[in-house]
Amino acid sequence: MIKDMTNGSETRLLILFALPLLAGNVFQQAYNMVDSIIVGRFVGADAFAAVGTGFPVMFLIAAVMMGMAMGASVLVSQLYGAQRRPELRAALSTCFLFLTGAALVLAVLGLLLSKPLLLILKTPEAILPDALSYLRIIFAGSVFMSMYNILAAFLRALGDSRTPLYFLILTSLLNVVMDLVFVIRLNMGVAGVAYATIISQAVSSLLCFVYIYKKDIRVLKFSFKELVFDKGMFQKALKLGIPASGQQTLLSIGFLAVQGLVNSFGTVTMAAFFAASRIEQLVTMPNMSLAMAISTFTGQNMGAGRIDRVKRGYRNTLSIMLVLTLATSIVVYIFGAAFIRLFLGSADDAVLLEGTAYLKTVAGFLFVFGAMFITNSLLRGAGDVNISMLSTAAVFAVRLSVAYMLVPVLGPASIWWSLPVAWAVGLGIALFRYFNGNWRKKAVAFREQRS
Repeated sequence: MIKDMTNGSETRLLILFALPLLAGNVFQQAYNMVDSIIVGRFVGADAFAAVGTGFPVMFLIAAVMMGMAMGASVLVSQLYGAQRRPELRAALSTCFLFLTGAALVLAVLGLLLSKPLLLILKTPEAILPDALSYLRIIFAGSVFMSMYNILAAFLRALGDSRTPLYFLILTSLLNVVMDLVFVIRLNMGVAGVAYATIISQAVSSLLCFVYIYKKDIRVLKFSFKELVFDKGMFQKALKLGIPASGQQTLLSIGFLAVQGLVNSFGTVTMAAFFAASRIEQLVTMPNMSLAMAISTFTGQNMGAGRIDRVKRGYRNTLSIMLVLTLATSIVVYIFGAAFIRLFLGSADDAVLLEGTAYLKTVAGFLFVFGAMFITNSLLRGAGDVNISMLSTAAVFAVRLSVAYMLVPVLGPASIWWSLPVAWAVGLGIALFRYFNGNWRKKAVAFREQRS
């Protein structure tokens, strides 16, 4: 259901919007987590590492798409909050055409660059064939993933976080069933989980299209004749999307660089890192969901000229984050080893030791990550995308430099100790900008009465 977030209780709106996002993020994460668990338990540690080492390559190719989708979401949410419907329609049409074309180009690039990137990452020969097979299948079907993410981003920018959740629940369950059939029943190995993933994503994108047309959501419903490419809206989307794409690209390069360091320690560290990072991604889902909520909330209220609501929403979101982070940090610290075993069953003692050390380290600093992510998302929702990119660039540079510098002292532990240091630097930059206040002047759309 489309939701106007410019009126009503800020806390209630943010919680009701974030809860479906949280569930959706968990189910979206379930795609890769279920793949990893089934591969790790039924195929082996090498296959598990192969799926893991392919993730940063996939993320690098998808970074441009993710960034442009973020920029489009900010533009759409601000126009919706400003109640400028003709321009909103033009923005939706333009962004859809551009993002669809970009998805096709990136799919081809992914197919061409998979092997060179895996070689650059020093992927061990033992897992290279499986990693390459996984990536090529994923990229061949990546247009489906992009299409779902585009349509889901539009729905969320308009205040509807529930509908994408329903489709994710359905297709995640479908993914689990197909994983089990393809891997256990048909013995397809790593290729089986890749096929299950792209089929599930194809179903989710189809469901989004059907929903939009069956429910007759006028603002999103276009005939082929109504699809137009508006140069002015494209330029606005680029203004927001290019820094966001740069931000995502920096993140992906950081993942690649760290993955190269991880791979240099061998398959034990690779398996431990992949399992622990998957758990880290899961436990940070509440923070990321709150961040997505504050971005849409900020976009709509900036368009409506309600900066007072943005500030109150930010404070309330941070309070909610602190409570959730305290609970998740305690759980991760106590049950870290059990979580690692979930992925690898009777894991090697060395894998278990390294994976648990990773989780216990980051557990104490999850609140720093949450505050950084939420503040950056507010800035992005306000249209202040350059500072958000700067914060991310700092996180990338600090994490990489600290990780490599500490290797002689800490060995593999340098990989996870670099995280809290980088998060603290990124948070410092974001908070400086927030209290500086210049983000309040960055809206690209606002209601006419403000003129």
